Amino acid sequence: MIRGPQRQQHRAPRTHRATLATSAGTVLALALLAAAGGAAQASPGTRAAEAPDIDVSAVQQDLKDLQSIAEDNGGNRAHGQPGYRASLDYVKKKLDAAGFKTTVQEFTSGGSTGYNLIADWPKGGTGETVMAGSHLDSVDSGPGINDNGSGSAGVLETALAVAKADLKPGKHLRFAWWGAEEEGLVGSSHYVDSLSKDELGKIDTYLNFDMIGSPNAGHFVYDDDAAVESVLKDWFSSKGVETEASEETNGRSDHAPFKQAGVTVGGSFTGAGEEKTKAQADKWGGKAGEPYDACYHSKCDDTSNIDEKALDLHSDAIAQAVWKLSS
Repeated sequence: MIRGPQRQQHRAPRTHRATLATSAGTVLALALLAAAGGAAQASPGTRAAEAPDIDVSAVQQDLKDLQSIAEDNGGNRAHGQPGYRASLDYVKKKLDAAGFKTTVQEFTSGGSTGYNLIADWPKGGTGETVMAGSHLDSVDSGPGINDNGSGSAGVLETALAVAKADLKPGKHLRFAWWGAEEEGLVGSSHYVDSLSKDELGKIDTYLNFDMIGSPNAGHFVYDDDAAVESVLKDWFSSKGVETEASEETNGRSDHAPFKQAGVTVGGSFTGAGEEKTKAQADKWGGKAGEPYDACYHSKCDDTSNIDEKALDLHSDAIAQAVWKLSS
């Protein structure tokens, strides 16, 4: 997650709201038999598939692999450094093997070539698109395992779960890993700017996940759209976790270019450099008066800087939002 205030986008806003489909119960379709004397028979209606539990050990293995990539490439995975491209190749290889159509989008920032990775799931709807994304780059000073290996790994394992389930959702599914977020949301801004009006209009919802394993974790949900927010809040509530609005991410991560272009956005977050309050510590555990992530943007943001319980919970939340919003 970047430092500083919201990055300003110079483009006209476009009104675009997500529509959530809800089910009132099981639908029975009656088919009349053609033969004389035949009786009407009922066939059970289609029920939306349940989101799977994301295996946190798989998410942790991804983080160990990203840590190894950083160690082999000067200690970081930053934009313009070999560790970033190695990280992108690692994610891309897994997605290609799972049957995704992947695209590497290039851009330039600070005199260096940057890369976004876009992965489209070829099954299901072809109209409205639900996207889930995270930034894959780290800062120069460390391997960036919580910021944002955690979100990147959670989104990756959700995408692989889509493939494992052979999911055929009503909406098109697209996943993204952004470059140069730490330079000022450069990769995601480039992607949004590259879309035509019609292409942008097809994006029903963009879900962003930036830092989901903070060691002194909070549990935050983006409050940019009430309907998307309720999907995540209700799910966390079903797990006995009371969430709060994610104010620390406002304008500071890759959902911002989408929001400013009029796309409905949402996401979850476990906290960065701000301090946990006593009320939050009483509610969530952890230490009051200390940052959610004391290693934020530091060398010590490695695999030891992850809270497994938070990582597990928020990885499952990604899957829940993707399944629910794309059904």
